[in-house]
Amino acid sequence: MSGRGLRPVNGSPARLGRLPALVPRDRLQRHQMLRVGGRSVAWVPPLLLLIAIVVTDWNTTEDFRIISWVVLVPGIAAAICGVWGTAAFALLTTVTYLIVDSTWPGEFQAGLPDFVLSAIGGVLAVLACAVRVRGEQRMLHMRDVTDTIRRTVLRPLPPGWGGLDHAAVYLTADVEAAVGGDFYDIQPGPHGTRVLLGDVQGKGLGAVEAAAALLGTFRESAYHEPDLATVAERLETRMVRHARHCAALGRDDADRFATAVLLDFPAHDPGTLESVVFGHDPPLVVGPSAIRQLPPGDALPLGLGELTGTPDPPSVLRTPLAPGETVLLTTDGVTEARDAIGAFYPLADEVTRAVAADPRLTDPHLLVAFVRDGTLRHCGGLLADDTTVFAVRRAG
Repeated sequence: MSGRGLRPVNGSPARLGRLPALVPRDRLQRHQMLRVGGRSVAWVPPLLLLIAIVVTDWNTTEDFRIISWVVLVPGIAAAICGVWGTAAFALLTTVTYLIVDSTWPGEFQAGLPDFVLSAIGGVLAVLACAVRVRGEQRMLHMRDVTDTIRRTVLRPLPPGWGGLDHAAVYLTADVEAAVGGDFYDIQPGPHGTRVLLGDVQGKGLGAVEAAAALLGTFRESAYHEPDLATVAERLETRMVRHARHCAALGRDDADRFATAVLLDFPAHDPGTLESVVFGHDPPLVVGPSAIRQLPPGDALPLGLGELTGTPDPPSVLRTPLAPGETVLLTTDGVTEARDAIGAFYPLADEVTRAVAADPRLTDPHLLVAFVRDGTLRHCGGLLADDTTVFAVRRAG
């Protein structure tokens, strides 16, 4: 399951045409210019090139006149400077050409044709720079849109949120995409703190839409509903409704489903963990003395519950949870990561050995970092799917 590729949403051609104006000029300048100590030095390379051409032309004979090479200077400036900087170099090279070429009127001169070439080259360089800057403005705005979508789907979680110590890492298989079909969240409420991690089948914007729909339902129902089974029912219903809506629109992702893990840390029973596993890899409970896997349960992936032909809610499993034990949740980007010979990453074995060697790895932050590094090392940094590692435990 993957969520590669991200496209702008709700963007008509007219609106997209105005996107570059939304990027602050100072931010664009910081992005596009070479900087040293906070100051731009993008003007240095074209200036050095201009000086080198003039000095070389000055010290060579009439059989080797290269003053017309100044046409390269605004071209270099167009690649690294702003529009006004490029225009300044275009004007400077034109003036420089006139001065150097007319210094010795009795000797060989490059003449008018090369002057026209230099002037036209400067104009074209300014136009090319304007096109480049506009493209960078559009790119920066699309990055802002992507970051906004990511914060909506994977909202930042404050430290200790819901009375849980937590840590997470999210890696997309596509380095250009900031968010995909993996999702996770923590929702505290009057009945306890609920945790959700899931993976939407498929990829692209459709997977992102499904993940956002499920998270919206989770954040509301996990807060208001006293029973975890009811929260699970709400998630199943939301996935079915989303699929029907896609089918009504004629989209080809109407049969999309999601695997997920739903957890509850009850407020009235701190020694118990409740869970519903929707066809997902069961989480690991990592303690300093033992590591065990939660039971898989009998629930089908979200969106496929109707296949059972029964309206009964999924079973909620209750598991003892000792103080200091951490629940480790991952998506299949971890468990299905392959090495050079095609072997899967042995998550449980690796965690067992690591915790036995260093019990401090039960800390969520250390545990997530260990699994992340181990996964990337196992697959050589070539992720075949979006990868999420999420660890939670009761604070204190």
